[in-house]
Amino acid sequence: MSHTDSHSSLALKALARSPRRLLLALVGLVSVALGALGVFVPGLPTTIFLIVASYCFTRSCPWLEERLLRTRLFRPYLRFVDDGYTMSTRTRILITVLMWASVLLGLLGLRASGGLEIWLLLLILGAAVVGTYAVARWGQRRGGKQV
Repeated sequence: MSHTDSHSSLALKALARSPRRLLLALVGLVSVALGALGVFVPGLPTTIFLIVASYCFTRSCPWLEERLLRTRLFRPYLRFVDDGYTMSTRTRILITVLMWASVLLGLLGLRASGGLEIWLLLLILGAAVVGTYAVARWGQRRGGKQV
């Protein structure tokens, strides 16, 4: 058995002893699956699911996060997670414009169907504001390579 295999085996045993870590790992795996669908299905986001997966894996199975970051399919979406990279201004603007266009189209669709409650409106707008802030913050790193 190699060093990596024994490390993974120990991590799996620790995961099985902690329900919180197990739940985070499961949420991470579901998020990866949704992110994979988002690569191929127009309108289904990819990056946000991968961010959630990375968060969950960091707190439950760091070796799964490492595998996620090395996966060829997701590498273009997760490159900015590495401290050595920053998003270019053009990329941040594009992401922000597309996110707000999606939010506004979704809100229009909900309003047209009569399903837009005030709490839902505030929740969606709040999530969009947080997303805008997060994208803006990623651009503030100094000295990294532009993505």
